[in-house]
Amino acid sequence: MDPRTQAMLSAPPLPLLARLAAPNVVAFLVQAVVSMAEVWFVGRLGPEALAAMALVFPLLMLNQMMSGGALGGAVASSVARALGAGDRARAETLLWHALTLAGAFALAMALAFALFGEHLLRTLGGEGAVLSQALGYGAILFPACIVLWLVNTLSAVLRGTGNMQLPARVMLLSAAVQVPLSGVLILGAFGVPAFGLAGAAVSVVSVAAVNSLFLLAWLLYRDQALRLRRDRLRLQRGAFQDIGRVALPALLSPLFTVLTIVSLTALVGRQGIDALAGYGIGSRIEFLLVPLVFGIGAALTAMVGTNIGAGQVARAEHIGWLGAGAAGALTGVVGLLLALFPESWVGLFTDHPPTLAAGVAYMTHVGPAFGFLGVGLALYFASQGAGRVGWPVTATLLRFLVAVGGATVALDQFDLGLNGIYLAAASGMVIYGSLTAASLALGAWRPKGEGV
Repeated sequence: MDPRTQAMLSAPPLPLLARLAAPNVVAFLVQAVVSMAEVWFVGRLGPEALAAMALVFPLLMLNQMMSGGALGGAVASSVARALGAGDRARAETLLWHALTLAGAFALAMALAFALFGEHLLRTLGGEGAVLSQALGYGAILFPACIVLWLVNTLSAVLRGTGNMQLPARVMLLSAAVQVPLSGVLILGAFGVPAFGLAGAAVSVVSVAAVNSLFLLAWLLYRDQALRLRRDRLRLQRGAFQDIGRVALPALLSPLFTVLTIVSLTALVGRQGIDALAGYGIGSRIEFLLVPLVFGIGAALTAMVGTNIGAGQVARAEHIGWLGAGAAGALTGVVGLLLALFPESWVGLFTDHPPTLAAGVAYMTHVGPAFGFLGVGLALYFASQGAGRVGWPVTATLLRFLVAVGGATVALDQFDLGLNGIYLAAASGMVIYGSLTAASLALGAWRPKGEGV
């Protein structure tokens, strides 16, 4: 058995979780900085560009969350369970199935945007220059989104083997390239014309393309635990089912997460462009917490999956609680700091008073609930490792109903404006984290009949 697999089955769980999660957390934290740097660059273009980013950024995150969180988590879980059971040949066969699914999903996303993208952006309140900029971003991102799906799927394969360091290093190196590249392409410099918001899309897909080629080469020639071998290229229904039974329901989680943000965006859009731009700055923090928690969640998926594969359910549950506590503490501290000092953050991206006020209101109302979001997200990734995602997906759906339904009532029945929308969003996060934690406490990962 590979030493990394053996460590996940027998090493002390808290130090192991810290060791596996640390490179991911650092890498995703740096990626968060990259993303906020893009907001800063776009903010130099004015409120219309910020509003366009608020419309289109959820679509980028939908690609990232579906490829890295849903399909990626399912792939990491399947690989980890196969290695935990001592079946390397099956793990290598699963790799080909993962790449096939990544290509199919990327094609579906590109076609969906081509057919419905403009209608969706108009429904969210996009019009005039705001709509034009958002469409320009999507016209670059979606036809090339295969590179996003590839890099996230290949990273998930490596994480499933317990190799957290290589994907993290790739992310760190790419961040050093993406920040200056985005600045040049968005604002123009060194003889390169300013492409505006579309420049951010060019930067994203260019860096992802290079990363995916590097990871493919690594799995072809260098990795010790798992190789991309041509003689394992035998597509089988059972292997697709093994990934799909986790991936398909798990896809609903990012879908409803993004649908929640998009629906709230549409409601905020009724308050005007300035409110939409301020909400875009605030809600982007939530999107950035997802990959940050994924740093912990990726380690949880591999550790839980390996132990479930080896029949060590109690150890898997203990690991899940440790990860949920760490993620809740991390996101909770971030949320409280943002709620206490909102102007310090929002003011980095705009000095336009109405936009600033809308962003500050988001931080003060929603920030205190970020800890619940962190707990729910961590246990979602851990549940992928266990192959049991029913409750986390149900919690995500309930969050959508509470947040969007509550915000609609707050606007239409009580005329509470932005504050009502933000309170409903915070309530949805509290429900999400609480229900997901309760499901683990009641034995959602245990064989039938063994729950509390």
